[in-house]
Amino acid sequence: MTDMNLMEKIVSLCKRRGFVFPGSEIYGGLAGTFDYGPLGVILKENVQNLWLSMFRDSRDDMYGIDARILMNPKVWEASGHVSTFADPLEDGKMFNTMFKTTVGVGEEATSIYLRPETAGGIFTNFKNVVDSMHPKLPFGIAQIGTAFRNEIAPRDFIFRLRELSQMEVEYFVKPSDWEQAFEEWRKQMHLFAKMIGLPQEMLHELEVGDGDRAHYSKRTIDFEFDYPFGRKELWGLAYRTDFDLSAHAKASTVELTYLDEETKEKFIPHVIEPSLGVDRTILAIFVSAYREDQMGDETRTYLALAPKVAPVKAMVSPLLKNKPELVLKAREVRKELQKIHPAIAWDDNGNIGKRYRRQDEIGTPFCITIDFDTLGETPELKDTVTLRHRDSGTQERLSLNEVASRIKTAIE
Repeated sequence: MTDMNLMEKIVSLCKRRGFVFPGSEIYGGLAGTFDYGPLGVILKENVQNLWLSMFRDSRDDMYGIDARILMNPKVWEASGHVSTFADPLEDGKMFNTMFKTTVGVGEEATSIYLRPETAGGIFTNFKNVVDSMHPKLPFGIAQIGTAFRNEIAPRDFIFRLRELSQMEVEYFVKPSDWEQAFEEWRKQMHLFAKMIGLPQEMLHELEVGDGDRAHYSKRTIDFEFDYPFGRKELWGLAYRTDFDLSAHAKASTVELTYLDEETKEKFIPHVIEPSLGVDRTILAIFVSAYREDQMGDETRTYLALAPKVAPVKAMVSPLLKNKPELVLKAREVRKELQKIHPAIAWDDNGNIGKRYRRQDEIGTPFCITIDFDTLGETPELKDTVTLRHRDSGTQERLSLNEVASRIKTAIE
């Protein structure tokens, strides 16, 4: 399979199985926009919830916010985006990639921008968080939100979009402590990659040189991933120094310093920023998980998704849909398993082989089949079920308690 052939197959699977749809498709689409379908929404939420758990909720030094997309245009002037957030056109001129819009009506209308990154809302709320929560350094502010970039040539499915989601932390430290914090966040990003199922051999660190870093950064590592269309940036880790808070303090004339209660020292903290694009992460997950193999006399397609990110954790099915006693028992089993996790699917459409193939293609780790032995046709097998494993296709006979334990262990 060629790399671009793989990409075509992923795009086709995503649409066919309800992960990702082209935006505005019935009107011919809109370049650089894609909509998440029923399964894609859940996968996206799983990725975001895992990020929130690791980067925010499991830590005592993190605070969350949800800043607005629309901000005073002076924010982007102070941050340098108005003057530097640009791409070159073919004739060599620079094109600012921020989207413009207006607020107000008539002569009172004011030009503003759709935010090009979520970090701006974090920096402008720095003082509010400090005043309301009284955090001790080091501490971070985390946010998941939408950003907009008027890409000249959006491409490669959900890799380069005009509307994208970001998971970002701005981690505030004493100026002398930035190197230690930078290394700690570098390790956290690798742990997150492992958690969501990205193979270490497909992930690479690139130390960004002096001439290529963003205007606010003194050190940046790009986490690159081996996509079918080449090795490209997946995430970024940047040392933003005190650039942002200093710039906003100067432009707004509002003091954005931090007072160390122990030393009584007042200073502007420096910032470490782990920035993770949601959409690029999801594409990397699809690329990592896509598989084809031979099972029986046919080629099987499946997604070897990490159970933590899989939109469906298990499927419960009666062997025959026209046998009420099997259906009733299968419904009972599903209800019990949903106490462990709600994403336990039901499928009684077609023969059991076709059901397995459908679940394989959406990445469901386990399939549970209720048959006559479950009901006691073979006395020693009463209340046992068949558990099928997605990746290998192997099956084993287990009690309901054992099945529940397997699912719980896989998703924790």
